[in-house]
Amino acid sequence: MTFDSAADSATPGPPDIQALRQRVQEQVGQVVIGQTGATDVVLVSAIVGGHVLLEGVPGVAKTLLTNCVARALGMSFGRIQFTPDMLPSDVTGNSVLLDGELRFRPGPVFTNVLLADEINRTPPKTQAALLESMQEQQVSIDGTTYTLPQPFLVVATQNPVEQEGTYPLPEAQLDRFLFKVNVGYPAETDEVSMLLSAHRGLAPTAIGDIAPVTNAAELLSIRAVVESTVLNETVASYIVSLIRATRHQPQVSIGASPRAAVHLMAASKAAARLGGRDFVTPDDVRFMAPPVLRHRLILTPDAELEGTRPDQVVTAVLNSVPVPR
Repeated sequence: MTFDSAADSATPGPPDIQALRQRVQEQVGQVVIGQTGATDVVLVSAIVGGHVLLEGVPGVAKTLLTNCVARALGMSFGRIQFTPDMLPSDVTGNSVLLDGELRFRPGPVFTNVLLADEINRTPPKTQAALLESMQEQQVSIDGTTYTLPQPFLVVATQNPVEQEGTYPLPEAQLDRFLFKVNVGYPAETDEVSMLLSAHRGLAPTAIGDIAPVTNAAELLSIRAVVESTVLNETVASYIVSLIRATRHQPQVSIGASPRAAVHLMAASKAAARLGGRDFVTPDDVRFMAPPVLRHRLILTPDAELEGTRPDQVVTAVLNSVPVPR
């Protein structure tokens, strides 16, 4: 998934948003080869204030990519390597006794970009510790509420091939992710490039050499621009029609929630701006529907046995709902 296909060269959009994307891609591309689509998704999530679930086999640079994007955006970065014995306090922090009084010791969640690595390897109780922070942008410890730094972005990763010893994310937590992206293998030409670089002893740029191209304050101002993108009633009705159609598919036991409609609207606004427009079109909505919806559709047992994939259902919905013209 890349926003190049959504661009409209006939109507140049706000240069700060489009230029930001180009600068981030240039910085991240010095270290990570062949994952421009995933880079775009993490960038959009940071702009609109959403969270991302990256799913892919080991070794496709999910962790490295997230760290690189955080550095390029000039934001603080924290990482949690989830394990079966991890406690909720290992995520949020806890109160400790210092000099005879209780003081709060912040956990790794207090950062701009939090990488939740292998989130499906920790029990539901610890997974739930992320819920309040993802939705409310705050955590509550011992009756006191602590606000998280802004912007705040959770990028969670999971490996689909390792099922033993994993805890599937519950529907309530999946619904809090703006996007789910299937991070695949790089293209053949990219793999050849990586191999030849290694053969010649040419290492990629060190992650510490990535230069920030923006900062938190500028990112929040860009977010305000994206939020101001025009959405007319026709396109809003189209979004709702798509969401409601997911609930009536025979392969689906639980369809997309109203939150999914809000997320699809926000993502479509970002696609419009990165495509060079200050208004949302049905094509923006269709472009964003798969990554916004694929993790929210709970298939029936029969559909799973038949090998049906959520993306197939999303495609069927897009084909069945008339596109406004």
